[in-house]
Amino acid sequence: MSNNKVVRMPATQQIPGIMSEMQKAAETLKEIGWGVSVFGSARIKPDSPYYALSEAIGARLARAGLTVIAGGGPGIMEAANKGAFEAGGKSVGLNINLPHETTNNKYQTHSLSFDYFYSRKATFFMHSAAYVALPGGFGTLDELFEVMTLVQTRKVPPAPIILIGSSFWAGLIDWVRANLLANKLIGPKDLQLITVTDDPDVLMRHIEAFCADFAEQGDYAPALPE
Repeated sequence: MSNNKVVRMPATQQIPGIMSEMQKAAETLKEIGWGVSVFGSARIKPDSPYYALSEAIGARLARAGLTVIAGGGPGIMEAANKGAFEAGGKSVGLNINLPHETTNNKYQTHSLSFDYFYSRKATFFMHSAAYVALPGGFGTLDELFEVMTLVQTRKVPPAPIILIGSSFWAGLIDWVRANLLANKLIGPKDLQLITVTDDPDVLMRHIEAFCADFAEQGDYAPALPE
């Protein structure tokens, strides 16, 4: 029998810590301008083509004047931060304290540390003008479906949601069509919330066009989902 017992604090003790993390994040994000959140697995190795692709995307975003927001850990997160950092851009790491992920990547111009997934995930949505998902596991799927739900329900502003890796995401998209769309659990327009591509040029065109349109509406200040 495992002795790894999880001890849960009462919510009344957790809430002050969550609020403190979110307040610090909001104050930090005021300085960075528009951000693009990049999601993906910590388990992707540096010799993976997806690592190289994430690094290239981070660099492209930075050169376009956009801040890269990633999870701060290894794998896809490190690659995105590295690309932005080495391109001279702003590179935000939202670092989560986990027993199996003990080090943060070194490619961060702005580092935030979180004990709570709740406040960390809210921070991704606080100041992102677009979202990019590369291959990942449960955490990546959690972040992806959360942002799709928030955009679908208009709890956050409209934003490009771009999935990189057509062969990786194909099965999921097929399942969504066959089970959610076919059973009318989502509407036909809901699938239009996402773009699936392998081409960083397609990604950049979507994001830059969106940001150009959004700029006409004024400042894009940090805000939590309503």
